[in-house]
Amino acid sequence: MRYSDAFRMPVAMDLKGRTSSVTNAYVLGVIPYIEPTENEIKQVLDVLEMTPDKMHCAYCGGHYGSWDHFRPVVKDKKPTGYVSEIWNLIPSCTACNSSKGNKEWRKWITGTASKSPMNRNPDGLEERIKRIERYEQFTKDRCSHFVFEDIVGKERWQAYWKNHEALLNEMRQSQKLSDEIKSDVARHIRNSKK
Repeated sequence: MRYSDAFRMPVAMDLKGRTSSVTNAYVLGVIPYIEPTENEIKQVLDVLEMTPDKMHCAYCGGHYGSWDHFRPVVKDKKPTGYVSEIWNLIPSCTACNSSKGNKEWRKWITGTASKSPMNRNPDGLEERIKRIERYEQFTKDRCSHFVFEDIVGKERWQAYWKNHEALLNEMRQSQKLSDEIKSDVARHIRNSKK
């Protein structure tokens, strides 16, 4: 094995690669977080047949680590109209939360996506699916769903997304300057070592 086979440069960072992070921040920045009451949490856990002492991932039964947005709050880089509230959140492990993303739960849980429960073949999947179906039915009419533009007005909504596009354009321009500076510094380093 050569020395160069054992070496890997760190991944180069650029501003353009961060545009999806900015877009995600713009979308998530307008999604409200509605704190649940003790009773609301109890209702959801009762439907899922869990207690605060016996929490697990509703999808695979693994170690619970977070609450997943059951109905996606972001799709096609825009808010879907759902929000972060107990009626749209379900206990999840990290693997399921990240694998599911903004997919519809039933297609995902029985599909071939990386780390989907069907791919990992956990015990009791059929029973978990039935509990999730009960949760979906129970939360269906409780879960908030809005067209944000209807609430804030077309002008304010368009202004918000115009700011988003202006920021992305600024990042693209900054990337050009960043590339020039990086090239000049690299050339200076190479020349100084001659």
